[in-house]
Amino acid sequence: MDLLSIIGVLIAIGAILGGNALEGGHVAALLNGPALVIVFGGTLGAIMLQTPLPLFLHAMRLAGGVFFTPRHRIEPAIKKMVSWSNIARKEGLLGLETAAEKEPDLFIRKGMQLLVDGSEPEVIRNIMEVELESGEQHDLQAARVFEAMGGYSPTIGIIGAVMGLIHVMQNLADPSKLGSGIATAFVATIYGVGLANLFLLPFGSKMKSIAMTKSHYREMVIEGVVSIAEGENPRNIESKLQGYLT
Repeated sequence: MDLLSIIGVLIAIGAILGGNALEGGHVAALLNGPALVIVFGGTLGAIMLQTPLPLFLHAMRLAGGVFFTPRHRIEPAIKKMVSWSNIARKEGLLGLETAAEKEPDLFIRKGMQLLVDGSEPEVIRNIMEVELESGEQHDLQAARVFEAMGGYSPTIGIIGAVMGLIHVMQNLADPSKLGSGIATAFVATIYGVGLANLFLLPFGSKMKSIAMTKSHYREMVIEGVVSIAEGENPRNIESKLQGYLT
């Protein structure tokens, strides 16, 4: 669980509500059903129109990583690589078959299987780099979905504000209906700008950061697997891979 993201959300919401309370406002004043429907529904509809279904679903799946960040721990992976290189030197590459079958990380397992199959180091590197680059681009596209939503949300909020003002203008003769229209106008703007800047844009940026961390980890894996395929000394492999520690 990413405590920093959770704390950030709580601080952001607390700052808005706290500031509203300090000015003498009430939480109920910020709750407006029509504004909520306009901003959330409009933003969601716009992004669904823009985004292919597989990418949209991928973005929704990755969004959970903002609060439950996947762990790509380099140090344990380096220890694995060094251990496997020792096995390869003693038993040959076929000795890694059992380790490959038990490896839970599919990316590492693929590299290990290429090792066991006796693929050339350059072939292993090319195959794994293609998967790395493809996965990275797919994850970055998913992050851009949230960035695009962050661009639409304030504009949809303005649409909600204009609709609220239209409602006000249509009911100038009936003062009892003016309050709801004005409330929708202002609250819709708050929802649009707040949703974009407190959630959607930060989500997109965090997802990009997670994608780059994942790629950095996979680059280390590729270097380790290729080094084993080239028969490098385990100590040299360990020294090389430690350069990926940050």
